[in-house]
Amino acid sequence: MTSAAPVKTQYEAIIGLETHCQLCTDTKIFSPSSNAFGAVPNTHVDPIVMGLPGVLPVLNGTVLEYAVKAGLALNCQIAPYSKFDRKQYFYPDLPKNYQISQYDLPIAEHGWLEIELIDKQSKEATRKRIGITRLHMEEDAGKLVHAGSDRLSGSAYSLVDYNRAGVPLIEIVSEPDLRSGQEAAEYAQELRRIMRYLGISDGNMQEGSLRCDVNVSVRPLGQEAFGTKVEIKNMNSFSAIQKAIDHEIERQVQALEAGEPIIQETRLWEEGSQRTISMRSKEGSSDYRYFPEPDLPPLEVSAEQLSTWQAELPELPAQKRRHYETAFGLSPYDARVLTDERAVAEYFEATVAAGANAKLAANWVTQDIAAYLNAEKLTIDQIALSPASLAEMIQLIEAGTISTKIAKEIVPELLQDGGSPQALVEERGLSQLSDPTELGAIIDQVLSDNPDKLEQYRAGKTKLQGFFVGQVMKQTEGRADPKLTNQLLGEKLKG
Repeated sequence: MTSAAPVKTQYEAIIGLETHCQLCTDTKIFSPSSNAFGAVPNTHVDPIVMGLPGVLPVLNGTVLEYAVKAGLALNCQIAPYSKFDRKQYFYPDLPKNYQISQYDLPIAEHGWLEIELIDKQSKEATRKRIGITRLHMEEDAGKLVHAGSDRLSGSAYSLVDYNRAGVPLIEIVSEPDLRSGQEAAEYAQELRRIMRYLGISDGNMQEGSLRCDVNVSVRPLGQEAFGTKVEIKNMNSFSAIQKAIDHEIERQVQALEAGEPIIQETRLWEEGSQRTISMRSKEGSSDYRYFPEPDLPPLEVSAEQLSTWQAELPELPAQKRRHYETAFGLSPYDARVLTDERAVAEYFEATVAAGANAKLAANWVTQDIAAYLNAEKLTIDQIALSPASLAEMIQLIEAGTISTKIAKEIVPELLQDGGSPQALVEERGLSQLSDPTELGAIIDQVLSDNPDKLEQYRAGKTKLQGFFVGQVMKQTEGRADPKLTNQLLGEKLKG
């Protein structure tokens, strides 16, 4: 008789994200101070930012436009009537001791976005729709710089920079539809793609223009009620989001298995130790004592204005991915890589429009050109090779004028200096050798120069054909047509 091994209870993670996205307007949300990043501390401030007596905030109209466009891109319902509220809390980086935000009447609600998870082996995509609870506008707080530590605990002293105070934000709150760190990281990346395509934010996590707070809880499979929620902060990359969530899920499961309670709190992701650590107990909305902002009028978005902004939306990443798969026959993986940045997608589309084969264009953009951009730390709009010239080079390959090997040799020069691939090939005498008579004579000479290898081949060592191909390529400096070379060589080797 054998005893059954204990069965560990299976758990399910419930994950939602609160994403703060800085908008790239010229000025701040309620004042004329510059919204540029990286200035000398405390130089982009004014009486409105500092909340001095007798000043009044005035809404930057571009902020409303960008918020509505973001809501439309996320399939949200845009509120015809919304308002601003005061969120009260006391902290050194908040000069007014309250933040102007939106509470019960946000600008947008009830949306969704679709994420794609690409299988590393098959390169195929699994798609999932993630709900968007709400999107609202608010002002950012200043930034505390802790001397000797990356957080208050352990620092010798703290400095405050108010340049960030008053920077326009949209906060996007997801439904608790995510179930893993991988899904959450992909959700955050898709949000950033959309914001960049709209041109309303650069989404740079290292500079803090995209910041994600993650809410994580676990529950036994089959249980309807949510577990106790824990918030995680301080993640400055998509990789950190995934690792922090996966760590927190494991921490909570281990605690529940050990019979320990989960405390509702805010935790920090500590990159160095790859773990979450407790920061503070979690505040509730009642702690902030919201009330309507008395210095700003309610907002009304007319049907006509909404229609105008809707018409100005570009084709978004998910739409482009579907288009590339159906119209060009690209794999989900290639479509994903090409559409990650709007400028890359537009370069690819311009190449195809100039007459290039879509699959070959995709290969060049995602491989050789991408490798060059990465090595040189450039963006695609900084290279000298135009879409028309790339199309010309691809057409030279398809016509048999040059081989892919020759193309790979000349493309670094074209990327750096530009110009016509056709002219460069003619100038350097790089046209592919595809005359059967001329190529046949070269093959005869190679066979004549290597009688021992020829005898070995005819004795059964057929892998030596690769040796002969290499010799032909050497004689022609890589210009021999590979397909024709193999065909003629095969006939001559058989005698």
